[in-house]
Order: sequence, then C-alpha cells, then structure tokens
Amino acid sequence: METRHGRRLAYTKTPGGAETAVTPGVIFLGGFRSDMTGTKATHLEAWAKTRGYPFLRFDYSGHGASSGAFLDGAIGDWAEDAAAVLTTLTAGPQILVGSSMGGWIALLLARAHPDRVAGLVGIAAAPDFTEDSMWAGFDAAQRQTLRDTGQVALPSEYDDGPYIITRRLIEDGRKHLVLRTPLALPMPVRLLHGTADTDVAQRVPLALLAHATAADMTLTLLKDADHRFSSPSALALIDAAVEDVAARVAGA
Repeated sequence: METRHGRRLAYTKTPGGAETAVTPGVIFLGGFRSDMTGTKATHLEAWAKTRGYPFLRFDYSGHGASSGAFLDGAIGDWAEDAAAVLTTLTAGPQILVGSSMGGWIALLLARAHPDRVAGLVGIAAAPDFTEDSMWAGFDAAQRQTLRDTGQVALPSEYDDGPYIITRRLIEDGRKHLVLRTPLALPMPVRLLHGTADTDVAQRVPLALLAHATAADMTLTLLKDADHRFSSPSALALIDAAVEDVAARVAGA
C-alpha cells in the first residue's frame, strides 16, 4: 500500500472471520529496526490462522521490504505508517500487539483511534525510549556529536552492526511522548516483560502501568526472558495474552 505521504508499505494480511467484536482483527507492530518476518510476527500469524482471527503484519517505512531509508525515519513517521495500515487495510475493532518500539506505536494509535483499537498487548514495550533510554543515556560527548553531525553510533548486541541514532529521531520522539501527559486506555491492556531484558528496564512497564488510566490493565513478568521474548514459553504467553484480550473484547 502507499500512504498519503508517498511511503510504500509492505504487508501481509491473513483473512479470518469478519472483523467484529466477536472476532476482532490482530495487527502486529514490530520493533526498532525489525521487520515483519521475525519470530513473534510469524508465530502470531500462525496462531491467528488456527483461531480464525484476521491478522496483519507489515513493515514500517525504512524497515524490511517497505520503501525509504531507515535513517530518514522517526517515531512520527512510523506512527503515521501504522495509522495508515489501521485505517486503510482493516475494518472493525483491532487488537494491537506491539513489540518494543511497537508498544510505543500501539499506545499512540490507541490514543489517536480509541474507536478502532479494541485491545492492546505490549511485549517488552518501550514507550518514550528515544528520550528516556537513548538521550538520557548519552554522555556529554555523544550529545555534542549528535548536535554537530546529526547522528551518533551506538553499539548493538545483535548481528546487524551499530545503531546509528539521528538527531531527527531524538527531536521527533519528543513530539510523541506518552508518559508525560494523561494517557487513557479504555480497552483491555496486557503488558508482557522479561526479567532478563537488558534493553528495556523493568521500570518502564511499571511506569506505564502506574501512569495510564485504565480499568483493565495487567503486567506479567516472565523470569529469565530477554528482550527478544521469543522462547517457547514467551510465545505461549503472547498467545494467551491475545486470547485473553480477544475474549474480553467479545464479552464487552
């Protein structure tokens, strides 16, 4: 699909039953520099097929098979991409499953489109990470490099090289923070987090839990799970969380 901003987004949509309160659709929102071919996205797609839920996974611009360069993007762009997917490619109530940065994007969508977001599952959700993790973690030299050159390189534990963080990513992130102003989540919310997550500290989901106004919101910690949250036990917990949210949506 092509957004109104001219960005071409790759996606895969699996039909299920009609997208109603009884059978809501499920949208997977990936993380920073990830794509829709990851373990959690494909596992959840297979799970949705067996349950009859419509399911959609996609790549933000600058990610995976979508158009654009990653370094040109920022939180606002990716939130716009996700909103376009929600409003153009789906109909009826949707359950958003957001992984890491995708958890932040999901919160932005829930705030902007409460009529369409029927439930939310956050997996190692990382709201406001550009400010509270990246910028807060920069030393004086890194901050100056970012100001002078427009980017700074951060080491990565993964195999795809260092993270190049742009000044635009930081500055744009400040326009989309969700933990500084009231955040109403009038839908069932399930947060999942691993105790061995070294990328997103446990204080983040705890802060979100304390900050949001929500009548049905829980946090589950999985011992020894890391940020990938893709072990068999972690994947089973994701399945259970989505099933729980779907059941509550159907019973509303």
